[in-house]
Amino acid sequence: MVAQSKYGVRIERRVPTRLYPFTRYFHGFDKVAAVRELFGRSTPKVLRALRVEFFSARFGYMGTSDIDGHLLMSTHHLEGSDLRTLYLDIVHELSHVRQFRRHQPLFYPKLSYVDAPSEIEAYQFTVREGRRIGMTDRELMDYLRVEWISPQELRRLARLCGVKVSQPRRMARRGRLRR
Repeated sequence: MVAQSKYGVRIERRVPTRLYPFTRYFHGFDKVAAVRELFGRSTPKVLRALRVEFFSARFGYMGTSDIDGHLLMSTHHLEGSDLRTLYLDIVHELSHVRQFRRHQPLFYPKLSYVDAPSEIEAYQFTVREGRRIGMTDRELMDYLRVEWISPQELRRLARLCGVKVSQPRRMARRGRLRR
């Protein structure tokens, strides 16, 4: 689709997106019990079919496309975040991939981020995985803290996820694609 304007320019509105196979860059997720819980026996097939789109941004973000269910990941997040955060963010987004595959909405524009059923489900799942890998409540509070939610929303999200509410440590904020 090309948009032509009175300004003498034409703008291509549909452009190809370069998508890469998830399994090209992320290895071993088909063996992770939490991921197998999401997709069952179809896990290897789902992950082989999953695509990831990397984009450049100075702040770290990750998300799931509500158009076709592929992952979006900031190269800054990929390069600069600690491994545990990346791992949990991928698990979180794979939870959204499952929701997409089940035709559940990913975005709820009329609700607060922490009240969106898709986010509550994904965070509860991710917190369970965080506990499995040995994270404490304080570490989970740190993980749940993102720049686009208030301290009150953070406490509400923590309670919804069964995390003992505590004051998160002061540390650099990390980001994920805001829903």
